[in-house]
Amino acid sequence: MLQNDYRNIKLSCFLINNSFFKISFPLFYITRNTYSAFSCRKKTIRCKLWQKPGFKELKARTVWLGCPEKCEEKYPKNAIKNQKYNIFTFVPGVLYQQFKFFLNLYFLVVACSQFVPSLKIGYLYTYWAPLGFVLAVTMVREAVDEVRRYQRDKEMNSQLYSKLTVRGLLLRSSNQRIPADMIFLRTSEKNGACFIRTDQLDGETDWKLKVAVGCTQRLPALGDLFSISAYVYAQRPQLDIHSFEGNFTREDTDPQIHESLSIENTLWASTVVASGTVIGVVIYTGKETRSVLNTSFAKNKVGLLDLELNRLTKALFLAQVVLSVVMVALQGFVGPWFRNLFRFVVLFSYIIPISLRVNLDMGKSAYGWMIMKDENIPGTVVRTSTIPEELGRLVYLLTDKTGTLTQNEMIFKRLHLGTVSYGTDTMDEIQSHIIHTNGATPSRKTQTSGPKVRKSVSSRIHEAVKAIALCHNVTPVYESHGGVNGETESAEADQDFSDDNRTYQASSPDEVALVRWTESVGLTLVNRDLTSLQLKTPSGQILSFYILQIFPFTSESKRMGIIVREESTGDITFYMKGADVAMASIVQYNDWLEEECGNMAREGLRTLVVAKKSLSEEQYQDFENRYNQAKLSIHDRGLKVAAVVESLEREMELLCLTGVEDQLQADVRPTLELLRNAGIKIWMLTGDKLETATCIAKSSHLVSRNQHIHVFKPVSNRGEAHLELNAFRRKHDCALVISGDSLEVCLRYYEHEFVELACQCPAVVCCRCSPTQKAQIVRLLQQHTANRTCAIGDGGNDVSMIQAADCGIGIEGKEGKQASLAADFSITQFKHIGRLLMVHGRNSYKRSAALGQFVMHRGMIISTMQAVFSSIFYFASVPLYQGFLMVGYATIYTMFPVFSLVLDQDVKPEMALLYPELYKDLTKGRSLSFKTFLIWVLISVYQGGILMYGALVLFESEFVHVVAISFTALILTELLMVALTIRTWHWLMVVAEFFSLGCYLASLAFLNEYFDLSFITTWPFLWKVSAITLVSCLPLYIIKYLKRKFSPPSYSKLSS
Repeated sequence: MLQNDYRNIKLSCFLINNSFFKISFPLFYITRNTYSAFSCRKKTIRCKLWQKPGFKELKARTVWLGCPEKCEEKYPKNAIKNQKYNIFTFVPGVLYQQFKFFLNLYFLVVACSQFVPSLKIGYLYTYWAPLGFVLAVTMVREAVDEVRRYQRDKEMNSQLYSKLTVRGLLLRSSNQRIPADMIFLRTSEKNGACFIRTDQLDGETDWKLKVAVGCTQRLPALGDLFSISAYVYAQRPQLDIHSFEGNFTREDTDPQIHESLSIENTLWASTVVASGTVIGVVIYTGKETRSVLNTSFAKNKVGLLDLELNRLTKALFLAQVVLSVVMVALQGFVGPWFRNLFRFVVLFSYIIPISLRVNLDMGKSAYGWMIMKDENIPGTVVRTSTIPEELGRLVYLLTDKTGTLTQNEMIFKRLHLGTVSYGTDTMDEIQSHIIHTNGATPSRKTQTSGPKVRKSVSSRIHEAVKAIALCHNVTPVYESHGGVNGETESAEADQDFSDDNRTYQASSPDEVALVRWTESVGLTLVNRDLTSLQLKTPSGQILSFYILQIFPFTSESKRMGIIVREESTGDITFYMKGADVAMASIVQYNDWLEEECGNMAREGLRTLVVAKKSLSEEQYQDFENRYNQAKLSIHDRGLKVAAVVESLEREMELLCLTGVEDQLQADVRPTLELLRNAGIKIWMLTGDKLETATCIAKSSHLVSRNQHIHVFKPVSNRGEAHLELNAFRRKHDCALVISGDSLEVCLRYYEHEFVELACQCPAVVCCRCSPTQKAQIVRLLQQHTANRTCAIGDGGNDVSMIQAADCGIGIEGKEGKQASLAADFSITQFKHIGRLLMVHGRNSYKRSAALGQFVMHRGMIISTMQAVFSSIFYFASVPLYQGFLMVGYATIYTMFPVFSLVLDQDVKPEMALLYPELYKDLTKGRSLSFKTFLIWVLISVYQGGILMYGALVLFESEFVHVVAISFTALILTELLMVALTIRTWHWLMVVAEFFSLGCYLASLAFLNEYFDLSFITTWPFLWKVSAITLVSCLPLYIIKYLKRKFSPPSYSKLSS
């Protein structure tokens, strides 16, 4: 019927006046069997956004259907944007990000000072060339990253219908995402409702039931939507994804029709229609949608190592100023001492090497390339090339559950009847019992065949399976075979009950797993509507049941129930299933339920207790009267309804205990164990239910088997939060499970106390978390612990958390690419995070620490030589080395060997994965600290002093010999120091050493301006250089040997 309606609309499009068909907020038509999109400019659904002139404020709006004369307001473009800059802000933005670092700002000031003649020392290019090169490298890297983000956004927006706010009708097949926030107007389902999947919005795996607006659902034909005069009033856009207030009004009737709209009438962006057809009117687009409002903006992330190096450069600058003041003081502050002071500052400027940023930035790019080329973690993408060292400094890992730790695929694993238990390998026995029971006795009242024991077991199994097949909210859905004519009547006639043609939809994957299991053992759910359901037995017989009442599952009750009347016998039965904590007091006394629930929970299975109670006609009529009366109550309606239902929940017959497994991602358990052994504390943040989250925490071994779990009781005010925090404080070494609502109350009144207690837990599970709360938890850990955080997720609801963390990792899976595109690193499987952190995180941090300190050593040693030179020659502010010697020293003479440190590694990858405990040392930051920095300062002072004093002592006649001896010894010392620093040799390191040495020797022929070529070819020159180099390096080699022999680091013990 819907297909015919739509065909009529297409025909009428050509007959309607153009002005009648301008769509600014389009209707959406999403159907199972068609996929097409076209632009239709002949109908107007106008919207009005009330806002102050010149002030962009989120306001309520009125969305009109079919009124072209209504004024049109502009709304945000329906597009996602992960870019940091635009074409106008790119250059200022990148320059700001660079010059906010003290290092770059300092060199900008020094370079600018060279335009002042009295302050000029050497050539301009020796200052501006390195600075320009640094900025050019940075801008190119940022530009590449920005272009990649733009291309990814463009690709995603082409799928999201970024031109949605223009004009058009849109048709899409099911199982595709809704691209904007809509009000649900009409559906092809008879009951006026449909299911949607919201896992990418709130992280919940349950399917949500949505209801169409009654007025538009009752219209005789779809085309009537274009002829009515109606509008939707929608509240202003807001963060809360679980609430909505609005009204639907139809004006062309007498009296006017008014309907209130709530959350059940909405279809938020990023949700997926599970089946059927939905038609809606868009109310929010782009940055006003719920999903985008719950997403934080991308920020420029700065690594901890960069901040540490920034602090060290400030210390170096302070030392430089002090040294300059000492020089001027030793001069006696004579003459223009202030100018001399600034000249000394410029003269010692090499104490802070500008090449530090170049080397580190190029190193980061090299680490990113190595990560993406690692065959052990295929598909990994580095999207932010500025923070690879963060992977080696992490203390907290915050992970999503659905799609990250689990596959969200439920499998029925266990059925326990008290005296007998059935697993996956014995399900065929259950099937034979079902076949025997149904084949021998169509009616359950006349079972007479078979042995007594056999009969007892068979009847118990049949009752348990039938209860599982009846007690749920699952609806079977069949594909239509009506063909292109779309005739609904013939399509329904063509529907069959074959397994291939049937799919199930429900509010929980657990429910579907149970119904699929009953189908596998012979009792199949073939049809269901609001008032009845039918089961098919193995013999093909259809058992019909009337649905009298349904009591849905809630997080408070932790159980669901259904009352049915069997058509053939008229028997009324109340079936109920739920969590063991809720059902234990409801079922009759037994001695096995608690023990078996514990056994299944330890196996990581999600347990459900199933029970039943037979009701007489009089009992049910009495219950129905009291139940209907309670539902009409104005005051305390919920409490009264619950009390009536609880009157039935007494002494119920325990039928069985079921165990369902949520399939974990590959190698989740060993990966979590690896991370735990590495000293990383893992927090699981999920939008799912408390019971589900707790079960996954156990099955994934996030919480070890012998570890106690403290479930934080629901709190709503300051007093309750205080009492519960005191109870939690008395627990030791236990995992914490807390809901989002309770967390919000605790953070409002006792933020510091809660975070302090939670950080002491080996594991924390936060359930029912909104996307905003996930990001808030990340920021709390950053503020209160000052430790580095990593967030990992796979859905759109994880984007805020990923962007807020110091290091964001997205998993590119079947649920989409939103998290992957917004993350700093993208992986394809959760298990890859182990190698990413243990191997690449370790190498990136260790290499950058060594590279940064060595580059600073290279600057400090030449500054020490300059200080010695100036102090001997009457504290003159004259440079020791000028022009190309300084440029060559920082580039071709030493750059390649120093940069080859990015290939160094202290332990092999296999060793790093085998002993994850090595990772704990990285989080302490010992590879780059004030202690290691001070050691390098002492080495630089020692070597600089030896090189300069040695050259001054050994030179004989001309000053130019001092320059030749000291500079050559300096180059050799740097090459030998690189060799001393390297822990694992790579063939490229050897090439870099000899290449740099060859470049220096070859350039001597062209340096006659600085060197006496006749002197450097003599034996005195060679032995003097060799002697000075030996004295400067040999003691350090001896110290290194003794240290490795008597106090070796932990990694060297493992290697040996």
